[in-house]
Amino acid sequence: MKKFFLILVIFFSTLGFALAENEAKILPSQTGIIQKITYIDIDEEAAQTKQEVEIKLKDGNLVLIDNILTGNPYYDIKLKKGDKVILHVEDEGDGLVFSIEDIQRSHTLVWLSLLFCGLLIYVGRKKGLLSLVSIIVTCILIFNLLSPMILAGLHPVLGTVLVCLISTALTMYLVGGFNKKSTSATLGCVLSLLIAGILSFLTVKTASLTGFSNENSMFLFAAHPELDFVAIIISTMMLATLGAVMDVGMSIASTINEIYEVDNTKTVKELFTCGMNVGRDIIGTMANTLILVYLGGSLPLIMLASNIDLQKFLNLNQVVTEISSALIGSIAIVICVPITAIVASELIKKR
Repeated sequence: MKKFFLILVIFFSTLGFALAENEAKILPSQTGIIQKITYIDIDEEAAQTKQEVEIKLKDGNLVLIDNILTGNPYYDIKLKKGDKVILHVEDEGDGLVFSIEDIQRSHTLVWLSLLFCGLLIYVGRKKGLLSLVSIIVTCILIFNLLSPMILAGLHPVLGTVLVCLISTALTMYLVGGFNKKSTSATLGCVLSLLIAGILSFLTVKTASLTGFSNENSMFLFAAHPELDFVAIIISTMMLATLGAVMDVGMSIASTINEIYEVDNTKTVKELFTCGMNVGRDIIGTMANTLILVYLGGSLPLIMLASNIDLQKFLNLNQVVTEISSALIGSIAIVICVPITAIVASELIKKR
């Protein structure tokens, strides 16, 4: 079984890389450090300012780039001397042309990631290390399998179901070991996720959601107008649900397994009751956590509601998409408790 999962991961990861090679080449970029900035007013009425930025590249060469400040904080890149920036590079035949993409921020992600990994391994020990491995594998599946497959023409929902199945099984068996506890958690999560997928499909169809809920969708449409964006929003809802459902599924299965280890005379019904009692405590916190994640990510949109008629606000495509995602995820968590409790009680008792 262990060799099977290892081969499966390698196969799908390799498949993802092969699909990615068929995509268009990634636009090149370089990094540089700002040496000098000169301000020039170009439109007093529109309050537009131009920054003439002198940037030192890694090879030591200096380039001069114009950076326009329009007064709109969403589009403006406010620079200062000493900032590290990402530069887009194009070869126009007579030489390289540079433009400023954004400020280099990846160093922040590096120390946050190191802190997270260190704490996860220190507190979780072996389980924490295996959990970290499962996170890496899940990221590989999404970036190197799901995304290339969708761009290559596979239906987004089908690809998402495949990735969710593999990710759930790998995570459960890596963290919980190859036993009936992990099998119970996997089955509970998969069944709950399938129900969430059906609910997502019905929601998108009945609410006539377009799939264009943010700027990223518009950018993707500009690059790949042939994609099914309605199916992509269904896939998004399923992926967002997966993490919370796996947490609940493993918690219920692990609880029932520990109870059976302590007292193996308990019947299937008694084990199910114990699992449900624990599950009811989990439901309140996990559903609340999922709702808060969506509300936290949509705080600017919530604040905008004070300036919009409530009926109009609650019927906006973006608002309905966000609320539906939160509710479907919460429903999946609630459903996962009894499903996992039933499966775990039967499997663990009969081992």
